[in-house]
Amino acid sequence: MLADAAGLLTLPEGQYFERKSGRISPKDLAIPLVAMANAEGGAIVVGLHDGMVDGVEPARVNALRQAAMDHTAPPVPVSHEERVIKVGGMSRTVLVMRVEPSDTLHSLTNGTAYLRVGDESRKLSAAQRQELAYDRGAAAYEGSPMKLTIEDLDQTQLGAYASALGAASVRQMLLARDLLDRRGRVTVAACLLFDERPQREYPNAVVRVLRYGDTDPGLGARMSLEDGRDIRFEGSLPHQIIGAAAEIDQLMPKWQRLGEGGVFEATPRIPRDAWLEGLVNAVVHRSYSIMGDHIRVEIFPNRIQITSPGRFPGLVDPARPLEIDRYARNPRISRVCSDLGVTRELGEGIRRMFDEMRRRGLADPIYTQMSSSVRLVLVASDAVPQEILSTLTPSARAILEVLRVTDQPLGTGQLAELAGISRMTATRGLSQLRDVGLVGWHGVSAKDPRATWRLR
Repeated sequence: MLADAAGLLTLPEGQYFERKSGRISPKDLAIPLVAMANAEGGAIVVGLHDGMVDGVEPARVNALRQAAMDHTAPPVPVSHEERVIKVGGMSRTVLVMRVEPSDTLHSLTNGTAYLRVGDESRKLSAAQRQELAYDRGAAAYEGSPMKLTIEDLDQTQLGAYASALGAASVRQMLLARDLLDRRGRVTVAACLLFDERPQREYPNAVVRVLRYGDTDPGLGARMSLEDGRDIRFEGSLPHQIIGAAAEIDQLMPKWQRLGEGGVFEATPRIPRDAWLEGLVNAVVHRSYSIMGDHIRVEIFPNRIQITSPGRFPGLVDPARPLEIDRYARNPRISRVCSDLGVTRELGEGIRRMFDEMRRRGLADPIYTQMSSSVRLVLVASDAVPQEILSTLTPSARAILEVLRVTDQPLGTGQLAELAGISRMTATRGLSQLRDVGLVGWHGVSAKDPRATWRLR
């Protein structure tokens, strides 16, 4: 929900919110309107600039209200609200514009299209524009109406979410998040998010967690699936994520590693933050229009695989996952999960996944796009080739581990202290790591007291 004037001035701009000066032209205002409609919707407040309320002149209000009609094609679905704010004894008008996530591709009247990514409105190339148009069908599916009423949904979950948003009523909350269509009908997204058991309508909208005893799943009599380790998680999407995450925590292979307290602790072979991002992304961004398959999380002794129905959205190159811009196949589901803290607004999930794996010194995540699904593989193998790793001394390995865990440049003395070795031993270990290209030295001169080492 939008806040008062003070709140609007301090609210961080991001995926769902932007401020614009009251002097903006209708043509320029059309750009964020198009970008938000092509992404997950949001709100634009016109009349706020540089931490101050500059307001909208009464003579300009109508032209700004008509920006979508005059400068976007097809016209972006947007609602308007004028608010009067007292500033220094004077009344100023701000225009609150609420953009709905759209089921069609929108552009400016000159054919240029934009997509909201974090706090930016990014211009799309001709190829990206065409691919986004192809992918609109999946986004339309979550907004399609169902033969359900609000009373058919889980009132406890609805009430908790409405309360968290500060909505006056459940119906107001559903309308605010576009979970009811224009005729007040419950959408597919509302059912998946707030039905106690949406599997009555969508039997394959489940997460299935399996653990195998071997690195090869095997077939028939040779199948390595462990007894009782094939578990299905149903219920609303947030409940599926919570239940599956708790089970994966228990089933994830662990090893004993020296913890920060100086004692050995059971540590998951795959970092929790990495596989949790993969699980959340699979649930939030899968194609729910594909009825014949479910999400599978397969746990092996040396890896975890997460397979999700639906190919990557058209704007995505699976060969370059770190270059993926934020794009939600299910913008309504994504918005609610962001409100609930399940996902983050800035589309940083994939980058965070890579970062967590690299901090542990593990190989990068691997994405594979198949005919009707996407598979993510997180492997518990060291990113450093074994032939190099086997040549390192124990002190060099200890230093490498310190640099991975701290994830920041450190001086020789700091590394020696954290690794529990002498400075001379640390110097020899660092020389070996530099010779094999694993670390780099950064300083002004050979005797620079502020020189540091960091991972390459």
